[in-house]
Amino acid sequence: MNPQLFLAFLLVAGALACTPGVDWAYSISAGLKQRSFVPAVAGLCGGYVLHTVLLVAGLAALLTGVPGMLGWLTVAGAAYLLWLGLTTIRTWRGASFGGAEVPAPANQFRTFLQGMGTSGINPKGLLFYVALVPQFVSPEASLPVPVQSGLLGLTFVLLAGMVYSAVALLARRLLHSRPGAARKVTLASGIIMVALGTVLLSEQLVPLLGQALSRG
Repeated sequence: MNPQLFLAFLLVAGALACTPGVDWAYSISAGLKQRSFVPAVAGLCGGYVLHTVLLVAGLAALLTGVPGMLGWLTVAGAAYLLWLGLTTIRTWRGASFGGAEVPAPANQFRTFLQGMGTSGINPKGLLFYVALVPQFVSPEASLPVPVQSGLLGLTFVLLAGMVYSAVALLARRLLHSRPGAARKVTLASGIIMVALGTVLLSEQLVPLLGQALSRG
């Protein structure tokens, strides 16, 4: 793998991981509401591992090349964000923020799946892998292109995991002793998810329905 290309990828991927968005909102919410934010961050990383597998298998480009497929994936992702955001908003007042009770394994697994859904079903994550990763793959390198793609994808997973863990930890450290502020931040996280879901729906659902009606 070209060292210069890899360094450039680290800079770009690190900048993207540090850009606040729905992953940050979910990390902050997990850091404040749960005893351990590890299942949430692991779930977010698991979603990007899924994108990496799709990229290496060549399925990511295939999905984006099917007419209308990306749009309907966006609608599904937006609906999920709306559900997750509304759930966060509905429960923010009763959050205990770092209580002593250890969550049951079933709850930890549910948190993991929610995190995986947050990043895994997000079409923007899929586009990141399809549009960005191939630009940093060198056909002349000794490693095969699929291997390079996989390594770059997993590098982003590692960077994202470090950033999201830091975000969740800082949220807990800074706001754990301030329950009022912590609840407001949790509420804001839910609102961000709902807002992003609404924007995605407005951008995709109307054109898709128009295309479906025109075909009919």
